[in-house]
Amino acid sequence: SEEEIVFDLVGVDAPIANALRRIMIAEVPSMAIEVVRFVDNSSVIPDEVLAHRLGLIPIRADPRLFSSKTSSEEEDSPLNTISLRLCVECTATPNAPDDAPKEQKYRNYKVYSGDIEWIPLGDQAERFGSNPIRPVFDDVLVAELRPGQRIECEMSAIRGIGKTHAKFSPVATASYRLLPHITVASGLSDAQQRELIERCPLGVFDIEDGEVVAKSPRKCTMCRECIRHPGWDDLVALERIRNHFIFSVESVGAWNASDI
Repeated sequence: SEEEIVFDLVGVDAPIANALRRIMIAEVPSMAIEVVRFVDNSSVIPDEVLAHRLGLIPIRADPRLFSSKTSSEEEDSPLNTISLRLCVECTATPNAPDDAPKEQKYRNYKVYSGDIEWIPLGDQAERFGSNPIRPVFDDVLVAELRPGQRIECEMSAIRGIGKTHAKFSPVATASYRLLPHITVASGLSDAQQRELIERCPLGVFDIEDGEVVAKSPRKCTMCRECIRHPGWDDLVALERIRNHFIFSVESVGAWNASDI
């Protein structure tokens, strides 16, 4: 899917596989909120905590279309910065009963990532008109307000990498495991075959040509349930193929998983 991909890496050593994993986590760039300028924040959340929460909201913008800032003194431009704005004020619903749910008593009492507005700079409206810049998810809860409380701020998102700060990492998880290699002794009795098949909670084993085989080794998590009872470790051998890695990569949404 766009958010998750599973692929096999075969014929390489573990250091190469781990280097690839670390590159996906720490070296692939993405856009994230770096600067937050508060105009008003009368919520119970301190400015620095709120700024941190905003910085962790994934932004759907292709970082390949932006350049990285070379220094903190470099001026904002349409090529290196995304300008965003958040302005939400909570008000009381007139004539609402005191025992009414909060959804009925208050208006705008929850501030979500979907309330963030993109303010195009320069020619960005033309460049990104068909795919406007926005938060990846609209339902990330930023803060809760009560009547009279207000949050108004301007934000600047820049391009960065996870090595600098985790908010720039484009993946939620990037991991790998070795492909299991399972060998079952031949000549098992019918009762032993049924017992082995039933004992595996993930359905790894099946019968082919009268013998039990590991039909779906990728499902195996090495839980060792099949060899837990005495004597079965002589009948079933659990190993891993040392140069066959199964990668799982889950994107936070800014990139498609296949592009990462």
